[in-house]
Formats: sequence, C-alpha cells, structure tokens
Amino acid sequence: MTIRKPRTGSASGNRTKAVKPARSTAASGALYGVGAYGIWGMLPIYFILLAPANSFEIVANRVVWSVIFCAGIITVGRGWGKLATAVRSRRIVATLAVAGFLIVINWLTYVFAVTSGNVIEAALGYFINPLVSVLIGVVVLKERLRPLQWLAVGVGFVAVVVLTFSYGKPPWIALVLAFSFGSYGFVKNRMGGRVDAITSLSIETAVLTPFAIAGMLMLAAIGQATLTDMGAGHFWLLASTGIITAVPLLFFGASASRLSMTGIGLLQFMTPLIQFIVAVAVLGEHMGTERWIGFAIVWVALAILITDMLMNYRRNARLRKFAVLQA
Repeated sequence: MTIRKPRTGSASGNRTKAVKPARSTAASGALYGVGAYGIWGMLPIYFILLAPANSFEIVANRVVWSVIFCAGIITVGRGWGKLATAVRSRRIVATLAVAGFLIVINWLTYVFAVTSGNVIEAALGYFINPLVSVLIGVVVLKERLRPLQWLAVGVGFVAVVVLTFSYGKPPWIALVLAFSFGSYGFVKNRMGGRVDAITSLSIETAVLTPFAIAGMLMLAAIGQATLTDMGAGHFWLLASTGIITAVPLLFFGASASRLSMTGIGLLQFMTPLIQFIVAVAVLGEHMGTERWIGFAIVWVALAILITDMLMNYRRNARLRKFAVLQA
C-alpha cells in the first residue's frame, strides 16, 4: 500500500474554512442590512431634493422607474423565467397586487409627510410599526402574546394617546404609515419564499404602473408635471427613484437571507432613528416637550419589545441545543 501525505485543504482545513464563511456570511448580512435601513433612513433628504415635484408625481415616477430598473436587473440576472412562473399563478399575482396597493399608500403618505415638513411624525410611524405588526398577529392570526408583548402594546397605546394631545389630533400620518407597512409585511409574509425580492417588486409595481402612467399624464395635462420641465438634473433625480426603491430592497433581501429574524428585527430600528435625527438636526423640525414625552414612551415600548424578543430567542436557542444533545 502506498501511504499518501495529506494535502493542503484536508478535512481539518475544510472544517476551518467552513467556520469562516459562516462568520463572513453574518458580517455581510449585517452590512447589507445597514445599507438597506441606512438608505431608507436618508430618503427624506432625497425626496426634498425632488422639489417642486409633489408627492403624487414623486410616487408615480417611483413606480414607473422601478419597473424599468427591475426589468434591467431581471434581464442581466436572466430572471424572466422566474417572473413568468410567478405570473402564471393567479394567487401570487393577486397577493402581490394587494401588497402593491398597500405599499403605494405607504409611499404616498411618506412622501407627503416629507414634503409637508412632517418627517418626525413619519419616523414615529416606523417606530410604532413593530407594535402594529404584533397587533396584527393578535387580531388577524389569533396569536397569543407573551406578557412582555402585551405590556409593550399597552405602553405603545399610551404613547399614541399622549401624542394625540400633543398634536391636537391623532397622529394620522404615523398611524397610516405604521398600519399600511404592517399590513404590507403581513401580506408579504403570507407569500413565504415563493418569489424572490426582485420578482416580487416587479409584479407589485407592474400592477401599479398603468395607474402611475395615467397619473403622470394627468399632471402633464394640467401643467403640474415637473419631470421634463426642470432641466436634466431634475429629470435624472426623478428617474433615479427606481434605483432608490429597488437597491435597498435588494440589500434587505440579501440581509434577510444571511441573518436571523432577531438580527433583522434589531436592525430595523435604524430607519426611524436616522429619520428622526435628520428631521431634528438637518431639517430643523420642532420637538416640543409633549412630543419628547410621547416619543420617550414609544421608545420604552420598543425597549420592552426588544427585551422580549431577545429573551425568546435565547430560550429557543437553549431548547434547540437541548434537542440536539438529546438526539
């Protein structure tokens, strides 16, 4: 028998290599997540640069240019087969159509908030969105909440009451943003993993495109369209709404496939935090005492929710470890 020396990259080497990709995968997932939530957090500055375009024109352009940008990505990635397969399913198309109309409500409300000087209230909407998601789970899915989750929802309700007194009316912008995005997330969750991010966005925006084009033509007919009337710079800024829409979504998809749900859940608070900082430090929006109190209560609710999420994650991790040891 001939005894061969172990080559470089033997079993021990392979085991070492197997550990490194796991770490690098988590690190790259975190970077993709930071990229996605960071871009979403900075969007107020971008939308302000689109003035004098109104919120309706911005969203209409966002839909149309997103479709065009997605078509380019699908072509480069040779994903037309996946798209064709998804379109052949009436259930998938119907579900994504509902998701599309929910997200366009969210976009219109958000862009209106930015262009009307209500970025702080928009940030509030995304701060309370996790609480709304929990509430949807109870009302729609009949899920049973843990005690800390009930406490977080109750504290969040108190915050809304305090902010209602602060604003002199319910914080409608924040509530519409929270419930529209929470409902959008619920509908997308029902899809499971049947379509990838770019296919999903393509179908959602394709459903909305006829309405968006009609809206753009209507604005042009009444002389309120700015796409081609404000110079090349303004044109390309509006055209870039497709990139601004698709890129963070693709980053988010890459992040979600590499991180745990707990990791994604913790990262999502970056967006409203950045929005809040931009509103106060860059755009100079006013924060009265009542608003600070209301936001502080919201942050207490989120701290409770995060604590519960981490405790539940650790508990499940211990149970999984115990199950493996017993197997």
